[in-house]
Amino acid sequence: MANAARPLTIAIDAMGGDNAPSAIVAGAVRAARELPHRLVLVGQREAIERELANYPHLPSSLTIHHASEIVGMHESPAVSIRKKRDSSISVAVQLAKERQVDAVLSAGNTGAMVAAGVFTLGLLPGIERPGIGIVLPGLTSPSLLIDVGANIEVKPLHLLQYGIMGASYVRQILHVERPRVGLLNIGEEASKGTDLMKEAFALLEQSSLNFIGNVEGRDIYASTADVIVCDGFVGNVALKASESLAKAVAALLKRELTRNLLTKLGARLARPAFAALRKEIDYAEYGGAPLLGIEGVCIICHGASSSKAIKNAVAVAAEFVQHGLNDEIVRFIQQLPKVQPA
Repeated sequence: MANAARPLTIAIDAMGGDNAPSAIVAGAVRAARELPHRLVLVGQREAIERELANYPHLPSSLTIHHASEIVGMHESPAVSIRKKRDSSISVAVQLAKERQVDAVLSAGNTGAMVAAGVFTLGLLPGIERPGIGIVLPGLTSPSLLIDVGANIEVKPLHLLQYGIMGASYVRQILHVERPRVGLLNIGEEASKGTDLMKEAFALLEQSSLNFIGNVEGRDIYASTADVIVCDGFVGNVALKASESLAKAVAALLKRELTRNLLTKLGARLARPAFAALRKEIDYAEYGGAPLLGIEGVCIICHGASSSKAIKNAVAVAAEFVQHGLNDEIVRFIQQLPKVQPA
């Protein structure tokens, strides 16, 4: 583990997210009180100070770096990064480029965060496209789904690199010694899918990864693979469908459990089990999703992140830095044969 004992400095985009700045500041305060790292809230100073006034006895490890502009959740990523140079996202990532902070996290515009990471920090040597990896719960163990939205048009080589980056993350962060890597497809057979999927299958099979072949949508939560590789379009649809299903199941379950006195009694008796399940599937427990493949550490949080999610995202960012994950990715990429796919 690299730099495990070194206190880190992490920039937090205070203005990004559905509940900003209140939930973001609350999460930063929780992190500052519970974790040993220095935290820099980046955004409009007056708004941040107004939120901080709600918390007595603030840790000295929590500071503010002013940024005058905000990137809206629905703004064009490329345009916003180019025109809003003093936005909280741009300024936070610039701090990382200048080595004033070790990592950046944001619950704001995902596309803007990806664009800032790529254009400001650059890609790791040998990496052609970055990928967002998100940890999902499973029946027996969690898995990493990559990519869930950084790139919707990819080449076979990009999918191979997603597999490499995902395996590195799972090995270092989830402590799986030899991660099983699966390619998300419409069938298990190597002959299934588009030409893109067939070529990607061949590259993954020829690599030194522990490639188990194609996996299907039904395998995402079945702990069949430790890393599930797909393009950003498919991954984002799968992620959003999963979020919708989770909300629907929760609403339907609540409706049925409150239908009559008997079901209410059963619900009360089963409360510990429901609490444990809620914790296991709560995205806030996982903090945020790493943007893998860039020359730095950027953690992308859910737009509706709570203070708990922000606090856990700080822990995820610190763990990424401490494990020297980017160094491992570069080493693995450099071992690949210098052969381009047909």
